[in-house]
Amino acid sequence: MLRVLDIRDVLIIDRLTLEFSGGLNVLTGETGAGKSILLDALGFVLGWRGRAEIVRAGATQGEVVAIFDLPAEHPARAILQEAGIAVDDELFLRRINTVDGRKTSWVNDRRVTADVLRELSDTLVELHGQHDDRGLLNPRGHRAVLDQFARIDLSPIRAAWEARAHAAAALNAAREVLARAQSDEDFLRHSVAELEKLAPKQGEDAELDSRRRLMQGAVKVRADITRAATALSNEGAEGAMRDALRWLDGAADSSEGRLDLPMAALNRALIELGEAQAGVDATLTALDFNPADLEMLEERLFAIRALARKHNVLPDHLAGHAETLALKLAAIDGGAAGLARIEAEMARADSVYQSLAAQISVQRRSAATALDAAMAGELAPLKMERAVFATAVAPSDPGPEGMDHVQFTVATNLGAPAGPLNKIASGGELSRFLLALKVCLTAQARGVTMIFDEIDRGVGGATADAVGRRLAALADEAQVLVVTHSPQVAALGAHHWRVEKRVVGEQTLSNVLYLPPAERVEEIARMLAGEQVTDAAREAARVLLAAQD
Repeated sequence: MLRVLDIRDVLIIDRLTLEFSGGLNVLTGETGAGKSILLDALGFVLGWRGRAEIVRAGATQGEVVAIFDLPAEHPARAILQEAGIAVDDELFLRRINTVDGRKTSWVNDRRVTADVLRELSDTLVELHGQHDDRGLLNPRGHRAVLDQFARIDLSPIRAAWEARAHAAAALNAAREVLARAQSDEDFLRHSVAELEKLAPKQGEDAELDSRRRLMQGAVKVRADITRAATALSNEGAEGAMRDALRWLDGAADSSEGRLDLPMAALNRALIELGEAQAGVDATLTALDFNPADLEMLEERLFAIRALARKHNVLPDHLAGHAETLALKLAAIDGGAAGLARIEAEMARADSVYQSLAAQISVQRRSAATALDAAMAGELAPLKMERAVFATAVAPSDPGPEGMDHVQFTVATNLGAPAGPLNKIASGGELSRFLLALKVCLTAQARGVTMIFDEIDRGVGGATADAVGRRLAALADEAQVLVVTHSPQVAALGAHHWRVEKRVVGEQTLSNVLYLPPAERVEEIARMLAGEQVTDAAREAARVLLAAQD
């Protein structure tokens, strides 16, 4: 229950503290006096999305504090515990909006985000505005209303719908891949066979090209290398050096050691000469090839390069490309089995979804019968005992919330055919249908403050009295706040506030006054008579108030 609403520097309110009680609380005042500002302030501290700029002109910040009583087992307690916020019998909400737009929120002196406030607000307050009946005119919202009445948890079927959608997407993708692959099957099989026969290896193009250049140059250089080999051989430099060494060796004994160094140098030169000869001989061996080998090498090199151009890849990437094509071909060969597996997964996902959708359809049809009965019980006290409210549940295309189309239909006169709300009900009837529906939806709510913003618009006289009495009955088990222009509804309030404007200096400010019994007479008389309050209006106001005692 909302116990205190404290507002500082918000819109045209400078300082205002309201202390509410249980039962039916009514707020009245002339149009434009600022009744909606109270709702804006309450919505602000609850984290609702509303006006962007709420700071009063000339102030540096606006602040709203709301204090709620939290009875045992109130659902807000679980939210507080999950958020790590201390839980007590009182809940303090505080929110500040600075002039530069920064918003800061506290719950029990703990900084929180607006999301936490909104989550708490769902358990604390229900606002039913004067335009809520527009939702009743749109059948797209009827299913959500029925689900709320039935307390249907849609999270399982939404998850099943998402899983079904993912499975369907995977199946479509697999079919598209297989179809594309099958359209290229002949090309793939030919290419894979061609590449497997050639069996190119990474780096082979460079190796073959190097060998080819070597072979091509061998013919030109072989003659020179052969002449060099002859010059270095026993018939050439080696023979001459050995002859010189032999001749010096014969004269060494008579040279008294003078030939030792030259002979050692010749021996070293012969060793180096042998290494030179070995290198030249190895080169000659490498250059020794069969011309047919060059032809075969060139054929393979050209074949590799031709396939690389054909597949638009580098020669070094041809081996990897061959593996890729082989995998695609394997996918085709195994595609039927893979597709069957994905189709089975899709069938399982669809079966889960269909099962949940069927269960929800049963719940909705059962809830529709219960809602129609509950509405019949609520419409009679609202002077609509002859009206018939019916909830039609029909099959629809599958979606994330099932396969049902829900529409509310009404017949406002006995024997009249039923039809859509927007074509059958008048403005005043819509308000009463909305009130009855809201009562049905909140019948099981506990600890929620219900706010009705001009829910009685479009009705008057005995009908307005009936609306007020239903609100008062609803307030027997809950706290109800009603913003109203109806004197019949205002007279039924257990607590009455008047919202008024006043001019202070050059500023227009809004104020809210609690009305004791004597002042209630004057306010209800104003609501009955208008600007000029007459004694007759005051007497009528006293009669209205006395009738409620």
